[in-house]
Amino acid sequence: MLALSHYNSSSQLHPRFPDDSDGSVEARLAVEDLSRSRNFTIVHPTTSGVIIVSLSMTLGIVSNIVALFILASAYTLQRRRSKATFLLFATSLVVTDFIGHLIPGALVLRLYLSGGVRPEDDNPSDGMCQFLGGSMVFFGLCPLFLGCAMAAERCLGVTKPLLHSSLVTTTRTKVCLSVIWLAALSVALLPCFQLGSYTYQDPGTWCFIKVLNDIGELDVAFVLLFSGLGLTSLAVALVCNTISGLTLVLARLKRSPRTHRSTNSHDIEMVVQLLGIMVTSCICWSPLLVFGLMSVTRSYTGSVGEDMSTYKTLMLRGVRLATWNQILDPWVYILLRRTVLRKIYLIAKCQASLRSSVLGRWEPTSYASSEKNEVDRV
Repeated sequence: MLALSHYNSSSQLHPRFPDDSDGSVEARLAVEDLSRSRNFTIVHPTTSGVIIVSLSMTLGIVSNIVALFILASAYTLQRRRSKATFLLFATSLVVTDFIGHLIPGALVLRLYLSGGVRPEDDNPSDGMCQFLGGSMVFFGLCPLFLGCAMAAERCLGVTKPLLHSSLVTTTRTKVCLSVIWLAALSVALLPCFQLGSYTYQDPGTWCFIKVLNDIGELDVAFVLLFSGLGLTSLAVALVCNTISGLTLVLARLKRSPRTHRSTNSHDIEMVVQLLGIMVTSCICWSPLLVFGLMSVTRSYTGSVGEDMSTYKTLMLRGVRLATWNQILDPWVYILLRRTVLRKIYLIAKCQASLRSSVLGRWEPTSYASSEKNEVDRV
């Protein structure tokens, strides 16, 4: 979604004037004095920076398109309702990541090429900043909410399959998706009702929730809401995926070697993919959520002091890491499919010689011929 680069005003890079022989030296010195007194960042677009932004956007777009193609093919061939529900959630996640990578990324690239926005030019009514900030909040919360919903759905399917089959339907899944998108949109639109605010963040090439400088109670509440919802979603997903994983492992250990269930391979595949999505989300989003809480708390209490630049750097690093979530999410599904998992299992089994161990029960044939074995027994 984003690729940000900046240079501090204390560096050797300064604005160039068309003719240094015509009194422009004084003008340049005036700009330097202003930059030191206002402590703002001067952004200089470079060819390498533009290339990095373009490559990042291209990688994200290609990754999501490939994942969408695989998901669409799998959804049309899938007849199991539980698997179809999971694929519907996964497709929604990839579509959300794709749009969330394209729209904010294009806006950030535009800001970067235009040189960014300086603090003294920051306007609370700037429509572009409000749209970019709202987009980042919306496309940040949606994947976290979707990952939480997917984990809860799989936990119910693994632990209570009969209840799951009676409660979870395609219609209800679509209603759940609509509620998730509506909830994320409601949070993103709060600044429109003066409940929080968006502002340009250092180095002036991206907009996000106001966490530093002139923080009010509503700003603190907005950050607490955003970070609280994000961290809660990650925590719920962690609990649900842990329960699902332990349930599947215990079921594998207790079942007879001659017994095969057609659902086992599907459940394992979905839970492994959910674990990958959860780990990716935790690594990519937790720093930004935590840094936002730290920054707004210190700023509101007036204890930031000389650490202002440190917190600006933390927020910048946090958002850079968060952007990788939309690039990595598609690859979690692409790489953690049954066919890929089976090949990985065969290689690991051959190298580690696990035939005599408990893990030897996880025979690769359970993926390919579980349904065939069940038909034979009937």
